[in-house]
Amino acid sequence: MSLKKPSLSFSQIINMNVGFFGIQYSFGLQQSAVNPIYDFLGASPDEIPLLNLAGPVTGLLIQPFIGALSDSTWHPRWGRRKPFFFIGALLCSICLLLYPFSSSLWMAAGLLWILDAGNNTAMEPYRAFVADKLNEEQQPTGFQMQSFFTGFGQTLANLSLFIFPLIFIGKTGSLPTWVYASFFLGAVCSIGSIWWSMRTTSEIEPTAEELAQIRAKKVSVGESIAEIFHAIGEMPKVMWQLALVYLFQWYALFCYWQNSSKSIALSVWNATPKDNPELYEKAVSWTGLVNGWYNIVTFLSALALAGFAKKYGAKSVHMTCLLLAAAGFFAFPNIENKNLLFLAISGFGIGWASMMGIPYLLVVSDIPKERYGVYMGIINMMIVIPMILQNISFGYILKHFLDNDPRNAITFAGALLAIAALATAFIKPSPTKA
Repeated sequence: MSLKKPSLSFSQIINMNVGFFGIQYSFGLQQSAVNPIYDFLGASPDEIPLLNLAGPVTGLLIQPFIGALSDSTWHPRWGRRKPFFFIGALLCSICLLLYPFSSSLWMAAGLLWILDAGNNTAMEPYRAFVADKLNEEQQPTGFQMQSFFTGFGQTLANLSLFIFPLIFIGKTGSLPTWVYASFFLGAVCSIGSIWWSMRTTSEIEPTAEELAQIRAKKVSVGESIAEIFHAIGEMPKVMWQLALVYLFQWYALFCYWQNSSKSIALSVWNATPKDNPELYEKAVSWTGLVNGWYNIVTFLSALALAGFAKKYGAKSVHMTCLLLAAAGFFAFPNIENKNLLFLAISGFGIGWASMMGIPYLLVVSDIPKERYGVYMGIINMMIVIPMILQNISFGYILKHFLDNDPRNAITFAGALLAIAALATAFIKPSPTKA
């Protein structure tokens, strides 16, 4: 029988979540820098979705498997989750160091696959690590602290796209020199922040009974895959309901991330990557600032949302935040004054804070703690499957129904977020989480 988890101090909760800063710096570069790099290397707009296939496919294959494997692991020195997210962070750092040396489109795409594999190896064991440590009363704070560091890491990544072009001018090889500085800083942040969390936060040692159960499990590829399918078969109903929300929510987000720079280039500068690369580089820089702002809004609002979730319920909070994000996306492509973009994207900043933490509150009480790893991985499957669908289908939709216009892509994303908010209304979480 497991013991009641002790309450942690606020500083302990901060320390255990610091690693999300480095992971999300890397993810922020993928959101805001990788697609412009594809543009600089000559990709056409309808090729971009397929070139982004790496993230969701590696997430689908790796996260649930690594989650299941970590559920079945315990080492007296290294722990249960730490070995996995340390190896993932190390792989991310190596790829971030190599990425700016991409000399061709397919070299950049190949490195993105490896980078995403590292991110996905780190992510779900890390989420399970946080869930392992916190009691039910402190889980809202813990999950929203993840949102705080998500916003903080992505803010730095996006601000580097604005600040570094002012400092590092010109080109090195095929890419602007500022790309090197942004990715090198990301490499340091990735491994450094994970190291800090590992150093300051111990894992909870299993009881004799839990240890016997862990040792009884066969830690193998086949058994881990079987455990994923077994867990899906026994998945709580509320997770299926969340999957519908995620279908629309995450499809929409990839539409925004792939098209934000080109939308701003057209609405503000009336430029495209091919027709006016110099103005497009200005748009990329400004997009970094705009995306940095929405991440500032994310980490400023994250802990407030935890309080609102306790008071009004996680479901109501997530619905409201999705609607604010949708409103921002509807306004975004119609703005010609670059300064007004910050107002429009603030709605998405609040929505992003909710997306990074609140949905976990809807389902965590229905998940058995000995399966946190595999179910966190399955939640990620609910994220990456819509992304895979987007990467496969959206190039065709953009070309044939949206005039290959990135501004229309952002409007389309807003409509999908509104549908996600409607789907949230049908979620029926446990009474304590409603």
